[in-house]
Amino acid sequence: MTVTAEPWSSSAPDAAGRKLVQLPTPAIDALSNGDLESARNLSAYPLPPYLIGPDCSDVWKMRSEQIKVDPRDALWVTRLVIDSEGVVVGRAGFHGQPDREGVVEVGYAIDPLHRRQGHARAAFGILLDVARKDPQVKVVRASVSPDNVASRKVVDHHGLREVGDRWDEDDGFVHTLEVSVS
Repeated sequence: MTVTAEPWSSSAPDAAGRKLVQLPTPAIDALSNGDLESARNLSAYPLPPYLIGPDCSDVWKMRSEQIKVDPRDALWVTRLVIDSEGVVVGRAGFHGQPDREGVVEVGYAIDPLHRRQGHARAAFGILLDVARKDPQVKVVRASVSPDNVASRKVVDHHGLREVGDRWDEDDGFVHTLEVSVS
């Protein structure tokens, strides 16, 4: 199976009832401009203000520009995290298509109103399932700031192992963790 525009889900118990839903490109563009009202009009889900806040605004700008350069990335990048009741609780996706070595990097953020309910763990599990089903993907990578204990617990839970450290121009010093999926 290859990545599609259909909602992504997983049969894993941690992910029960949750899914990752692709936003239309014009909605991503609207979010990148901080235009929540237009994005809401373009989305099938009620979008919370969190999506234009400091945890998300730069991501939408980056993804909007990225999709303009290569529209094929739209299938891979940031999606909405939807809970079992149809509520948007955050965002999650890959940073783009697999690179030449088959590596994809994950990114996710959960609205503070919905944290500590397993949504990040569920979203990460869904991303791993999607990666495992796509023959292009060999390795899933995550970059985690040393002080982000909650995120580190999520990636550790899913079996990623630390492979090094690096400086990220957006996030500063991060630990790089990976898991083979092929």
